[in-house]
Amino acid sequence: MSLELLADLLGAARKAGADRADAILVARTSLSVERRLGTTETLERSESRDLGLRVFTGARSAIVSATSADPARFAELAERALAMARVVPDDALADLCADAAPPEDSSGLDLVDDAEPDVDALVARAETAEKAALGVRGVTNSEGGSAGFGRTEMFLATSAGFAGRTARSYHSHSASVIAGAGTAMQRDYDYHGATHLADLDDPAAIGHSAGERAVSRLNPTRPKTGRMPVVYDPRVSNSLVGHLSGAINGASVARGTSYLKDRMGEQLFRRGVFIHDDPRRVRGSRSGTFDAEGVPTRPRAFIEDGVLTSWVLDGRSARQLSLRSTGHASRGTGGPPSPSATNLSMAAGEPSPAELMADIGEGVYVTELIGMGINGLTGDYSRGAAGFMIRGGALAEPVAEITIAGNLIDMFAVLQPANDLRFRRGTDAPTIRVDGMTVAGA
Repeated sequence: MSLELLADLLGAARKAGADRADAILVARTSLSVERRLGTTETLERSESRDLGLRVFTGARSAIVSATSADPARFAELAERALAMARVVPDDALADLCADAAPPEDSSGLDLVDDAEPDVDALVARAETAEKAALGVRGVTNSEGGSAGFGRTEMFLATSAGFAGRTARSYHSHSASVIAGAGTAMQRDYDYHGATHLADLDDPAAIGHSAGERAVSRLNPTRPKTGRMPVVYDPRVSNSLVGHLSGAINGASVARGTSYLKDRMGEQLFRRGVFIHDDPRRVRGSRSGTFDAEGVPTRPRAFIEDGVLTSWVLDGRSARQLSLRSTGHASRGTGGPPSPSATNLSMAAGEPSPAELMADIGEGVYVTELIGMGINGLTGDYSRGAAGFMIRGGALAEPVAEITIAGNLIDMFAVLQPANDLRFRRGTDAPTIRVDGMTVAGA
């Protein structure tokens, strides 16, 4: 029915004078619960249907959006969009993507869980997570436990004949607690989300992990400033993959604002390092058979044996670079498509995390990163951090209020992945070691 609505909207756009058009409808349902110290503090349910229409007249285009999919308003929306398009400058790069193709069956990706938990089930999970965290010795207070469920459907249609639907569900729970007292308090959390409820970690395990993490951070020190190896816990190592993703984003490359814009085909990482994007991963949090322009998705290695092999491209950035879309367009209802990776991950290496750290006499093991001190033009990197010292190849005392710094090009060239990759966040990486970083402490 929703694809029929979009067909009617496209018909209204053509009647209003559009040469070409596309339309998107996003329907969302979510239910979430937050509990703190045995009391339910927040219970939220939301349902929304957002509509977006993009029209083209010659080389000009405009977008309008609405929170209602009422067919009685379609003519008005289309006329408003065309009126806007007629007064904006020409943009030869904006167009429907010529690489769109009929959508493939996505049922094999198993992206929708038919089970929808009720409020009581969510309350029980949030309560279990918080109780487990509070049960850890040394935990003195709670910021709460939470549990949630959501389902999203996206419908896309274009005047070129594409019509497709994607749907996915999402389950999650978390806990956040405080250890210690007064000025010596430390906070930490744990969280897990999955497409299917059956894939979620036990809420008691999540809560216990949050409590243990908070207690382990008590009485932190600050190391002396110097150059030393830094090891990234998997909870934060994915940020390095994210920084790569931003640098190979086609929009940044086309604008000339990426420090990797002239590095295509070069050896950026050690041999043996692979970074893949797999939009066809079964039960993947960002999986789908087509992107937001109707282009078929395909698994792709952006880094293959250490070599940069591709940009992340949508239709516009591909046209600007005289290339073809890689099927990575993403969009909401109120803006044009833009390139974005899907299920991105760095492949596991050979050494275990213990083996990766075994020869480190003094270093830092990072479990939390603060701030976004990344220069997209140069790759200079500087972020606040907390974690633990590494002494004699083993974790030692906690550290906080430190800064780790380097240059991403240099960091990529020497980083080493461990063998503990798990798919948990959409962008994933194993434990990663980076030698020669500057650690600013005391």
